[in-house]
Amino acid sequence: MAVAWIDGALVDEADARVPVFDHGLVVGDGVFETLVVVGGRAFAIRRHLERLARSAQGMGITLPDLDALRGAIEAVVSTNGYERAKVRVTYTAGDGELGSGRVGGPTRAIVAEAPIELEPATCAVAVAPWPRNERGVLAGIKTTSYAENVVGLAWARARGASEVLFGNLAGNLCEGSGSNVFVVRDGDVLTPPLDAGPLAGVTRALLIERFAVKETNIPLDDLFDERVSEVFVTSTLRFVQGVHRLDDREFEQAPGPVTARAQALLADLVASDIDP
Repeated sequence: MAVAWIDGALVDEADARVPVFDHGLVVGDGVFETLVVVGGRAFAIRRHLERLARSAQGMGITLPDLDALRGAIEAVVSTNGYERAKVRVTYTAGDGELGSGRVGGPTRAIVAEAPIELEPATCAVAVAPWPRNERGVLAGIKTTSYAENVVGLAWARARGASEVLFGNLAGNLCEGSGSNVFVVRDGDVLTPPLDAGPLAGVTRALLIERFAVKETNIPLDDLFDERVSEVFVTSTLRFVQGVHRLDDREFEQAPGPVTARAQALLADLVASDIDP
């Protein structure tokens, strides 16, 4: 029986419960992180927990005890013993009203884990007809209010894609439902800047630190420019994933050479440093 961790205690996964008044459940008043487990160890714990704290601060939620959460992640991972898995850390404002108001009580922290398969090297993506609001109060915060992503991803899957890409109100590329986006144009590797509205992805940061990447606004129409030779998406679970189809545009070589170099770089990093 797999275990989860709730508010300081390991429990059997089947017995894990939260109250119906939890504000994260009622109105999405919470934040979260997803980590990947490779070879039985969680990758980049420090970076994920630091981002969780930034998200909590952005939401106005009491900051979490990061040391306690690190211990919880390690306890869940070691107890369950999965070789490859995803770990979800959910942190909510705790019990609240059956509405938007907070009551100011204790926060709630949950760590759960599930086994996963390796993602394929490439994917198909579809560009959503709805824009992200890069100036919204939740821009750049990894909140549990994920309904926009759920709807967008379902729309993309109905069109044979496994990821959806959003533009922003300015008409520039923003991000995927759970990924950051990189474009290779005239040999240059480009990705939207954070003020375009994307989440500051952990994999995105690791790649920018180790790869020649230019952060710049990318008009959505540029995705279909013939000068764009490769597109790839990054995330904790995807790592670096090439795009072989973008709407009706097919990329003959996917992953392309730049994407392949990025994939190799991330694979080497995961193998050499579990908490970079």
